[in-house]
Amino acid sequence: MTEFLLIRHATNTFVSTGRLAGWTPGVHLNDDGKLQAAALGERLASVKLAAIYASPLERTVQTAEAVAAHHEGMQVEPLEGVGEVRYGTWQGAKLSNLRREKLWDNVQTYPSRVQFPSGETIRQAQARAVDALEQLFQKYPSGRVVVVSHSDIIKLIVAHYLGAHIDFFQRIEISPASLTILALGQSRPYIVCVNDTSHLPRREPPGEQDKRRKRFLGLFGGG
Repeated sequence: MTEFLLIRHATNTFVSTGRLAGWTPGVHLNDDGKLQAAALGERLASVKLAAIYASPLERTVQTAEAVAAHHEGMQVEPLEGVGEVRYGTWQGAKLSNLRREKLWDNVQTYPSRVQFPSGETIRQAQARAVDALEQLFQKYPSGRVVVVSHSDIIKLIVAHYLGAHIDFFQRIEISPASLTILALGQSRPYIVCVNDTSHLPRREPPGEQDKRRKRFLGLFGGG
């Protein structure tokens, strides 16, 4: 049996633009994303890995490299099949504008009929991603394989192996730098966990650490 460690890339520099990144080149991890990727690397440092693959975009490769840094001699291999959905003319557009498009509602509620303008259908994106994993399974019939990809692609993979209709894939949550584990063997697949973020650093509101410290000291007579 092969365990696929499906990882969404960490937070990136495009988030602050309010635009749809897609395959836009030059999108890198921001400072928060680098911390997230480092925490993920630490989480998987002691896990024996057979291989590390990533969507060929910069943000996914950077996230994968944070994992590879803990595994001497292991290189990140590009995997086109798990690249981001090809959004066509929607790529780079403001999300606030896209939400006004009639197609936006279909993406959320009836994605099986959606084709992005000058892009691919969501069905095509799911098929190529699943095909990529099945090909990896043939290459690695056992062991653990890291695959760093994108939110929608991982949602589509999970939906497929759950046996859920593609119209339900938006009900699955996949957060930045999250870990989802899929086990494939010769029989039925198993979804071991979805959207695990327990390894990520938690950012507290300003002053919260001081408040927590005062509560702690109060419980123990002020230290």
